[in-house]
Amino acid sequence: MRALGIEEFGGPEVLKVIDRPLPVPGPEQVRVRVTAAGVNPTDLLLRAGDLATAVAGQEPPYVPGMDASGVVDAVGDGVDLAVGEPVMAFVNPFHPTGGAQAEYVVVPREQVVAAPRGLDLRDVAGLPMNGLTAHLALSLLGLPEGATLAVTGAAGALGGYVVQLAKYRGLRVVADAADRDRELIQGLGADVVVPRAADASDLAAAYRAAVPEGADGVVDAAIVGADALGVVKDGGGFVKCRPFELASERDIVVQGVVVMTHPAKRSALEEISALAEKGVLTLRTADVLAPEHAAEAHRRLEAGGVRGRLILAF
Repeated sequence: MRALGIEEFGGPEVLKVIDRPLPVPGPEQVRVRVTAAGVNPTDLLLRAGDLATAVAGQEPPYVPGMDASGVVDAVGDGVDLAVGEPVMAFVNPFHPTGGAQAEYVVVPREQVVAAPRGLDLRDVAGLPMNGLTAHLALSLLGLPEGATLAVTGAAGALGGYVVQLAKYRGLRVVADAADRDRELIQGLGADVVVPRAADASDLAAAYRAAVPEGADGVVDAAIVGADALGVVKDGGGFVKCRPFELASERDIVVQGVVVMTHPAKRSALEEISALAEKGVLTLRTADVLAPEHAAEAHRRLEAGGVRGRLILAF
């Protein structure tokens, strides 16, 4: 089968379409014939070698990708999904079998659910990883209905799902945006849109002008870091969306969201799929490319400003 492979760490040019053996599902596993797979920031880090420790002991080529859509192709013992059923899956790219960017992937039953009906499977490929991350971020904060949530990077794929899921759960959402993204973020449901600060050090002042008391919690999807702490009220919550050291202040509870550690992937994926089917979560695809053009997808994602998810179609 064809797969996207990283034989050596480096720039986008190291990405190659390779041939790999067809994986065989074991007990409680599902083989998915992949329609499409999302391209995400973790792929860039893996390709560049920044996550080399996560694949230590494994032999290249490494196959990136954390989310896929497609149809069930084969199942192991104890699986209740039917062959031919449209599904979406969260995939661990640090497992020896590799990530989602391949013609076929094998995943645990707990990480694959029915795809939302009525939606293009290519668009669905951008939902599992970001949807799970948004779900976990809000669970970590545990804000009650009516609380105020600030979201940095709301125009991005992850931030957009955070806004929509937070609104569905009854939170008041405040997000910052460049002028070109204001209408988009309002459409996602943000109650207050703060003008984008010219400098990250001015971010807290911009938010506090709109929410003087401070937000109850922040999901830092834009990876602003310490400059976003001032957005939060004393004793509030802060969720980092990438692993880095961040010292707390004013009794703010700082937590990091690591999607691999989501304790209930299947039930969360089922909820996310159902909300997408209802239109509560809207799927945004920036572009669909062939695997042979994966380097272009990486360059575009690295350049920033992508609105929606870049998708590789197999």
